[in-house]
Amino acid sequence: MSNRQYGSIWRDDASGSGHGNGLRNRIYTIIFGSNTPAGKFFDEALIVSIILSVIVVMLDSVSAVKASHGDLLYSLEWMFTILFTIEYFLRLISIGRPVKYATSFFGVVDLLAIVPTYLSLFLPGSQYLVVIRVLRLLRVFRILKLVNYLSEADLLIKARVPAGRRSHYSCSLL
Repeated sequence: MSNRQYGSIWRDDASGSGHGNGLRNRIYTIIFGSNTPAGKFFDEALIVSIILSVIVVMLDSVSAVKASHGDLLYSLEWMFTILFTIEYFLRLISIGRPVKYATSFFGVVDLLAIVPTYLSLFLPGSQYLVVIRVLRLLRVFRILKLVNYLSEADLLIKARVPAGRRSHYSCSLL
């Protein structure tokens, strides 16, 4: 999505120009707009971070790896949590409607990706909730613009239901 399209969703005004705060607008353009070199770099860095954080979670679940590299995995987990926390708050402060983003699907996913690590400080055993971070892989689909295809697939499935059995055979061939 271009910055202009995001503007009508997240900004206070449809132009995406915000409140005149240059730094806030720059952060907004980088985070929500992938049509700039900085925005593309941000998206690529975010994809790599998400994939690496999921790999860390997976490795942490293997007893032998955890026994030999537990301290490193713990440090990496905190590094990713802090990184994703900064990203989450930058998203909130760079948009005109932070509550709208925070309560959106991806806002909730982003929050759920960071909360378990912080909870582990106060609630023993809650570090196992870190597997929720896998939900951030959905962000990769969004960044790669695959979300459009997911909604189109959903439309095909919904169209198939009323058409009945004849459509079932056609979709099975796809």
